[in-house]
Amino acid sequence: MFFFENYTWQNILVALAVLVALVVLNEITRRSKWAALVMYLILPIALTIFVWPQTAVRGSGDWFPIVKTLSALAGVLGFMVIRYTKAGNNKWVLLFPFVILAVNIAEAVYRDIEVFMNYAGKPGVFNQIDGLYMQGGPWNIMNAIAGIFLILTITGWFGIKVAKTKSRDMIWPDQLWFWVVAYDLWNLSYCYNCISTRAMYAGFLLLVSCTIAEFCIKRGAYLQHRAQTLALWAMFSVTFSNYANPESAFGSLFSITSSNKPEALWAIATLSLVFNAGLFVFMIYKSIKAGRNPYTKDLYTDMKTYQRVLQINGLDK
Repeated sequence: MFFFENYTWQNILVALAVLVALVVLNEITRRSKWAALVMYLILPIALTIFVWPQTAVRGSGDWFPIVKTLSALAGVLGFMVIRYTKAGNNKWVLLFPFVILAVNIAEAVYRDIEVFMNYAGKPGVFNQIDGLYMQGGPWNIMNAIAGIFLILTITGWFGIKVAKTKSRDMIWPDQLWFWVVAYDLWNLSYCYNCISTRAMYAGFLLLVSCTIAEFCIKRGAYLQHRAQTLALWAMFSVTFSNYANPESAFGSLFSITSSNKPEALWAIATLSLVFNAGLFVFMIYKSIKAGRNPYTKDLYTDMKTYQRVLQINGLDK
């Protein structure tokens, strides 16, 4: 296969099970405040004390999994504060979703550049401790640039609202489908570049899960879906840190891996860069046409998809 390989019927079933579990657990914790507190606060505290000190250490310099896990959990809990307390009425608190999102993207941009600096122009290296195959190249820089465009196209965070529905979702009306696609392409390219061995699970399946939640279950809450599914997967990944190592007990069940073909790396990075650059141009066009600052006001209010998000979440009145 072009992007991924090593398919068996067993690991295909495991991949589908992972996808279903992420979608279902996201939905349960989206609907129930108490289930969310157990999953994203109490469980991580227990794991931090009893499990992660033994499982999270995978070699010197492997800082990213822990940072990603903690930042994802911080995002989920911060979003819950906005959803369930009066803090959500303070417009300055609404800077938090933007900051946590921008920081997460910036972390990955830095990692892409780091991989390029350490591995570009050298033969690919398989790290036996981490189970990751590292292959640096121009695709890292291309996707880092795409990530910068992605940060610049985060618009309308002061327009974040709490849905007038039972689940009280955090709705970001300006974060429409084209930004979601741009984010998905960029993040998939990042995973393919920097955690290629795990890109099927930590990249493709994880992105599909939150995109299904956004497009098929609850529109307007993509960042909430993304934070929750990312936190769920990150906790699993740190707890079972050798899940993708072919020599581990789970290796055969999580053995779908990147093809590591340079053509595939070029293809995903090109899609990411072109789409994100195009989105940036579109944002500038809309800003000039509307005479509106996209960082202080919602930009896409004239679009039917924007108005549909408000309607679905009882925010159109």
